[in-house]
Amino acid sequence: MCVDSVPPPPGRVTRRGVLAGAAALAGTAASLSAAPSAAAAPGHAPGSAAARVGDLVVEGGTLLDPATGDVTEDAVVVIRAGIVREAGARARVEIPDDAPRLDAHGRWVLPGLVDAHIHLNTAAEAREAVRQGATSARSGSTNFYQDVAVRELARQAPDLAPRLRAAGVFVTPDLGDTVLADPDLTPLARLKDGVRSAEALRRAVEVNLARGADVIKTRVNERAGLPEQDPLTQVYSYEQLSEIVAAARRGGKDVLCHSYSARGCDDAVRAGIRSLEHGVFVGERTLHDMRRRGTYFTPTLTAIAGLADSPDPVLAERGRRYLPVLKEAVRAAHSMGVNLVAGTDSSGGRIEPIGREVELMRASGLSALDAIRAATTRSAQLLGLQRTVGRLTRGFAGDAIVVGGDPLADVSVLKTPLHVVRAGFALKAFRFRL
Repeated sequence: MCVDSVPPPPGRVTRRGVLAGAAALAGTAASLSAAPSAAAAPGHAPGSAAARVGDLVVEGGTLLDPATGDVTEDAVVVIRAGIVREAGARARVEIPDDAPRLDAHGRWVLPGLVDAHIHLNTAAEAREAVRQGATSARSGSTNFYQDVAVRELARQAPDLAPRLRAAGVFVTPDLGDTVLADPDLTPLARLKDGVRSAEALRRAVEVNLARGADVIKTRVNERAGLPEQDPLTQVYSYEQLSEIVAAARRGGKDVLCHSYSARGCDDAVRAGIRSLEHGVFVGERTLHDMRRRGTYFTPTLTAIAGLADSPDPVLAERGRRYLPVLKEAVRAAHSMGVNLVAGTDSSGGRIEPIGREVELMRASGLSALDAIRAATTRSAQLLGLQRTVGRLTRGFAGDAIVVGGDPLADVSVLKTPLHVVRAGFALKAFRFRL
């Protein structure tokens, strides 16, 4: 059965209702109504839909610029209306008298980190991600468009959520209960073979685009985190992946692809995906192709390492076996010049610190600076935010973390930020289990 006889998704007709439901599920509407009042952006009245922004001076710390590797001692970062106005050595920066101060003496100051693969289903998860240092992120999809709601929360109240690129719902053969997320997905529930035909694949992508997805998430293999599935089993062919990529590109969007097997990774890259997710058994030839095409690699080492701690013996064995293979793939990718980005693949209510992914990349053979770049400048490029995220310099977002030690000597300090600054607001960092 095909779906090409069904009219295309109307976008504005049902979008408001669909996203209102997503906001209710995510709890973002409640978060906005309960949030304390703050200054609105210039030109907007307090209490309007404009983002709340902050003024702040972060002074006295050692400032690291991931783009250049430059280190500036006794530095000052001046944030006005959520944007960096000046940053550098104290002697070269004019410090305003009327802005709140954050004392960073004896600490290191870095731009806020970017989690390039995370599943944020609730406002509470979004808030926790920020307080663990992820001030920007890319969604790995949600079941009912909760990430789109979280993105809107971040725009209006940036202190409550990371700046987010939303993926909407997963383009996968079996949508399951996700068909309940949107009236325009229900025709897909009647398909005997699931979302596999060219028409069905296009429909799934088009519905996501109509609901405001920034990227499209699909898969080529089954999941590693479910013991009953074999992550080396391929669920979409090269031709099907190409159909998804083509539909996304018609809407001006890129595709990230959940991948494990060597053939699956190769098919996904040849189909034109923007980033390969997980990629445990990616082959050398595929890595060379990724370098040539500019395809990004998000290994999600944190998620794979977490499998080894599972009480399920199948998952624990899978984690122990996969992690060293993936570390070697990361090392090989880096040596070939593939763009590596950091993503935790946090999901299920537990948000892992993005600093843990940096630590695992360092353990895979990257230098400390290159591992930090994977969670700052490189991820910012993937998200299309390279002019606003990943550095603390004039015109960039006023997002920062303050850590208790030298991250170039020990990247593990990134797992436990002492302070997090989001859009000029100094937030209390979480103290979480490691």
